[in-house]
Amino acid sequence: MSVKLASLTPACRRTTVLLPLYLSRVAAGFPSPADDYLDGGLDLNEHLIEHPAATYYARAEGDSMIELGIVTGDLLIVDRAVQAVDGDVVVVAVDGPLTIQILDLAHSRLLPANKLYRPIEIGAETQVDIEGVVIHAVHYLKGAGKGVSR
Repeated sequence: MSVKLASLTPACRRTTVLLPLYLSRVAAGFPSPADDYLDGGLDLNEHLIEHPAATYYARAEGDSMIELGIVTGDLLIVDRAVQAVDGDVVVVAVDGPLTIQILDLAHSRLLPANKLYRPIEIGAETQVDIEGVVIHAVHYLKGAGKGVSR
């Protein structure tokens, strides 16, 4: 899975947009009649971005992270201020191009989340630059249910 440099956008908190926040969780089955209560609002910038000056958005491209639910077109929220640790999903430059991989420090490699792809081994000569930790992925669902039948 790759990330195009042209698709990187800095995350700036220029405005606050409060969206309605329901007190109860949304059922993925039968709705509950007690779910009609609102709890003020939620600003997605405040909720999703901890370090605005060090955070950027990127668009995912490819299918190497499909087992984590990250697919082409998803919006990634990437934080450069977060220290990457074993198991984190990272945006990383490996000998140049950017890619999205799972960090496997114990075995000095980067892992895809798709069995069709092989891990990227990090050797002594491999140039690796971690460009940030993927904190959130926004998956677009508009129109995703077309063709679903029962």
